[in-house]
Amino acid sequence: MPEEGGITEFEGLRVVAVAGGVGGAKMAAGLEGVSGGEGLSVVVNTADDFELWGLHISPDVDTVMYTLAGLANPETGWGIRSETFAALEMISAYGEKPWFRLGDRDFATHILRTERLRSGESLTGVTASLGAALGVRSRVLPMTDAPVATVIETPEGKLNFQDYFVGRGQRDEVIGVEFLGMGEARPTREVLKAVREAEAIVLCPSNPVVSVGPVLELAGMREAISGLRAPKVAVSPIVGGRALKGPAGKMLASLGHEASAAGVARMYAGLVDGFVVDHADAGGRREIESLGLEVLVTDAVMKDEGDRVRLGREVLEFAVGLSGRAG
Repeated sequence: MPEEGGITEFEGLRVVAVAGGVGGAKMAAGLEGVSGGEGLSVVVNTADDFELWGLHISPDVDTVMYTLAGLANPETGWGIRSETFAALEMISAYGEKPWFRLGDRDFATHILRTERLRSGESLTGVTASLGAALGVRSRVLPMTDAPVATVIETPEGKLNFQDYFVGRGQRDEVIGVEFLGMGEARPTREVLKAVREAEAIVLCPSNPVVSVGPVLELAGMREAISGLRAPKVAVSPIVGGRALKGPAGKMLASLGHEASAAGVARMYAGLVDGFVVDHADAGGRREIESLGLEVLVTDAVMKDEGDRVRLGREVLEFAVGLSGRAG
């Protein structure tokens, strides 16, 4: 939340956060807490969007939106707190076997999104109206309005991302990742405008392969970010050799990357100017600096709202301090 009186040291700073998943949503909330939200644009992965029971589900967009609205379930980081599941219980009574857990209030989001998309509104427009109704101050921007989909390659065959992630509990070895529809998809005008006007770019501590990766795969997106003179920093999603949430660690290792903060830094080298790591990974500082990156070592684990705001402040202070070398 903003500091007392609504004034923060970074109020008005134009920040673009690239996010997906719970880690990205928490980082976005921290950045909003120290910027006031009006200058923050959160570019969110949509490659894990899918359709279920005729409804358009946008898991990463909703996780960010619910978190910024103060509605997210604090135990899981996704979904809505104090949720009920009467609709799923009735679906089960009809003989279905729900594998994706949607709460009753969550259903309302998907019903309205689907109806508005079918009426011709864009995903960007629908997200803006839903977020405004929930009191979200920052701009939550889907990375594209075009349909894209993450496909996970495993030894047993290809899986849609949500089948791998939720349906099969991330137990499959990942030997490849494909983004369907990426050749035709483009960043939205709103996303490109936010990037062009940004005074700082933050790659949140999200899975670099399936959360940040699809955003950077969009035509012209990596070039738009790398060509920006504003400072660009990334926050490691790996702490002490492990992902705090989700399959990032196992996925990085099976795809031939080092499952470490330094391994993620190598993936972002040449794109960002600075890299944020936890104290547990301070031993890799010199290796990361050898990639040409400045390093901030801090407590990168966001256990509560206070941690989010503290880390958001530290990340923006770090970015502003890099302004002289950016570009």
